[in-house]
Amino acid sequence: MGRERIAKRIAKEFKDGMVVNLGIGIPTLSANYIPEGMKVILQTENGGLMFGAAPKRGATNPDWTNAGTEPITIMPGGAVFDLATSFSMIRGGHIDMTVVGALEVDQEGSVASWKIPGKLLTGMGGAMDLLYGCKRVVIAMTHIDKHGESKIRHKCSLPLTGLKVVDTIITDKAVFDVVENGLKLIEIDEDSSLDEIIRLTEGNIVNLDDWKLST
Repeated sequence: MGRERIAKRIAKEFKDGMVVNLGIGIPTLSANYIPEGMKVILQTENGGLMFGAAPKRGATNPDWTNAGTEPITIMPGGAVFDLATSFSMIRGGHIDMTVVGALEVDQEGSVASWKIPGKLLTGMGGAMDLLYGCKRVVIAMTHIDKHGESKIRHKCSLPLTGLKVVDTIITDKAVFDVVENGLKLIEIDEDSSLDEIIRLTEGNIVNLDDWKLST
């Protein structure tokens, strides 16, 4: 339920005509919640443009997948192409927004998304290119890890994927913008409370006084 909640909230960031890259995991689910009547051009780093919602069972095409190898639909006018073309779009600054997952984000907008010490991983893939090549970076993730610890930290403790690159953080509990001195709390999920957000957010929230006055 938390994953779908985050995906629905991601879709509220879409604007008509926007070119958006959706990363592996929760971000790809937001393709199912594009507001009716809105044209959003979705890009996948493995080489696809103008993909849509997940296909119905039995209607998949093995040549059409997102970066997580999940089946996708291609909208009229869409295309599939090679990695070189895809990363030319990303590195060339042609993507308006990327939405990617993370292991940790800190109050300066740095993000760790690819390596946990002691675990064998193949590398960060295209994440670094997306974080630096896209005009806006949105992180979508659960608010806490499996141990109940905050994933929104004062300073990332894991190896970084990008330094001071994040604009917005969307979790299953809240939405933050990264601002000069920390994190600006934008929204609190209806099933959460301000006290819970304070308790579960390690990073500095700069506008808590405003929220305390309004509640």
